[in-house]
Amino acid sequence: MNLTKTAGVKTLHQTPPEGVPIPFRIASRGARFGAQVLDILITWTAAFLMLWALLWLDVLSWEALFALLVLTFFLIRVPYYILSELVWNGRTLGKRILRLRVISLDGRRLTPHQIVARNLMKEAEVFLPIETLLYSTEVATAFDGLILLWMLGVLAVPFLNKPAQRLGDMLAGTVVVENPRLRLMPDLSVTRTAPELVFTQAQLDIYGRHELQVLEQILRNRPKAKAELKNLDDVTCAICRRIDFAPVPVEQWDFLLEFYRQQRAYLESRNLFGDLRTDKNHKKP
Repeated sequence: MNLTKTAGVKTLHQTPPEGVPIPFRIASRGARFGAQVLDILITWTAAFLMLWALLWLDVLSWEALFALLVLTFFLIRVPYYILSELVWNGRTLGKRILRLRVISLDGRRLTPHQIVARNLMKEAEVFLPIETLLYSTEVATAFDGLILLWMLGVLAVPFLNKPAQRLGDMLAGTVVVENPRLRLMPDLSVTRTAPELVFTQAQLDIYGRHELQVLEQILRNRPKAKAELKNLDDVTCAICRRIDFAPVPVEQWDFLLEFYRQQRAYLESRNLFGDLRTDKNHKKP
C-alpha cells in the first residue's frame, strides 16, 4: 500500500492489474461519519414506516411491536448496506450523497465477500452494542462498562492507522475514498486564437512533452494577479528567446495558446512515427 500525505490530505496510490497507477484521496473521518448518519436516517425511516403500517393495521400488540422493532432494524439495515454497495460498486445512498466509495486495497474490483465481511463486522462494531445498551434492562453494570470500552476502542481504530480504516475495513481489505464528480477540462487546441502566427518545424522541434504539459498548466487558469501576469511575461519571453521568435505581434496570452496548439499538433504527429519527445533534451534528427 503506497500512501502519501500532502497538505493534510492522504492519497492512496494503487496500481491495478492493468498497470496504470491511480491515485485516490482517503475520505476524511468527518465525511464518513456524515455518510453513516445519512444511512442510519434512511434505514430508521424505512423501519418506522413499516412499523407504523403494522400499527395502523392493528395486527400486533404493543409488546409485539416493540420486539419487532429491534428485529426490523436488523433485517432492514444489513440488506441495505450489503445490497446498495453491491449494486452501486461500494456506495450506499449516504456515500453517494457525500461522494464517497469503498475500494479494495489490492487494486482489484470490490468483491461480494469483502462487502459482506465489512458490513457484518459493522454490526459487531457499533450497532449490536448500541442496541444491547438501549433495549436490555437486566444487563449488569460491569457488562455495560465492557460494552462502552469496546465501542470506545472501535471508534479509536480509524484514528490509529494511516488509511483511517475501521475494523471491518481491515478485515475485508478495503478503504473508503473520495469519489468526486469528474469534470472534463476544455481542449485548449480546438480553436485558433492567433491565425496569423505560424511556427516553423525548427521552432516546434525544440520543446518536448514535458514543456508542453507545463505550458498547459499555466494556460488552464488565466492569470489576474500582478505576480501571475509577471510569470506569464517571463514564460513568453523565455519561449521567444529559445525559438528565436520576435517580435510578438499579438497579446501574450494569445501567443501562448497558439504556440501550445501548434506544438501539441507537432508532437502528436511525431508520436505517430514513434518519435517520443519527452522534453527539450531529446535528440534532434
